[in-house]
Amino acid sequence: MDLKRTGALLGLATLTTFGLAACSDDNAGGGDTAAQAVSGAECGGKASLNSSGSSAQNNAMTIFANSYSMSCEGQTLDYNSNGSGSGVKEFIGGQTDFGGSDSPLKDDEYTQAEERCEGPAWNLPAVFGPIAVAYNLDGVEVALSADTIAKIFSGEITNWNDPAIAAENEGTELPDQDITVIFRSDESGTTDNFQKYLEAAAPESWTGGAGKTFNGGTGEGSRGNEGVSAAIAQTPGTITYTEWSYAKNQDLGMVKIITPADAEGVELNAETAGTTIDSATLKNEGSNDLVIDTSSFYVPEVAGAYPIIMPTYELVCSTYADPETAEAVKSFLGVAVAEDVQAQLEDEGYIPVPDAFREKLLTAISEIS
Repeated sequence: MDLKRTGALLGLATLTTFGLAACSDDNAGGGDTAAQAVSGAECGGKASLNSSGSSAQNNAMTIFANSYSMSCEGQTLDYNSNGSGSGVKEFIGGQTDFGGSDSPLKDDEYTQAEERCEGPAWNLPAVFGPIAVAYNLDGVEVALSADTIAKIFSGEITNWNDPAIAAENEGTELPDQDITVIFRSDESGTTDNFQKYLEAAAPESWTGGAGKTFNGGTGEGSRGNEGVSAAIAQTPGTITYTEWSYAKNQDLGMVKIITPADAEGVELNAETAGTTIDSATLKNEGSNDLVIDTSSFYVPEVAGAYPIIMPTYELVCSTYADPETAEAVKSFLGVAVAEDVQAQLEDEGYIPVPDAFREKLLTAISEIS
């Protein structure tokens, strides 16, 4: 089996739910994935779709592909989790029917995509993955503000009983123990989104900027979400940023994030992440190009909103040259965002799309031609 390629299963339309081991690389979640048939799914178009891109959404795509196969007999999706950069290039180049990316298309990529399509390209965020600030302190629950997190990850705060941490955790017995930062040594969309959060929420304390390479200048590097989460699990006093599924799988402590709306800190769970998505602001309001202004995540104005969320986008043509491809893409995405299918995502460390946002996705999907 190619460990970077997810193949949809055939001949399962009579089943309701099933589990299977997910194909994954070191950036995809672990464990079993389940699929769900969608009653009354609108099926049509060509039999086989192919897509590539973001490895962060790989386990979600496994669920989507198998749910699609179950819901639309004889129709399949083959998804290659070869990274967001490849996903964008292969979609623009016409090698895939749609792409997957941790970031929306840039201006020059929009222009190139429009040349490939028969009209504008759209970014449709169908998978949302929270980023946990995970740590290893036995029996200690910690709440931290963005400012304090920024100072830890830039090396300014180096001990767990630092006065800044103590002030945010009154009544908690903090150990006199060095903090060791563990960061992603490989280029990563998770790193980029985490640094964008620090840049937006703690601009005075985080001066390293964003980007897929860690810019904190302190700590020890480890490859992939798998590597950093394993390092935290093995080493007391450490802290990292990692996708939620890995923090859960390793049973790591997760920081409650203090925001302007929550002085006590917000725990990461499906409800608090869903609140964040519900309050999302779109960059192109009124358009079917659903690019999220992630700054609306990072400094939430509503209580109970966990601020560090990474949307991953399905890159589609608004108009395809081949009507059969358009119909199949619409069928697949309709299954992917269906409530019963999205409900399978939480066990894999993703957040099911809330109802209000699902309606926006369904409207855009219906207008693909």
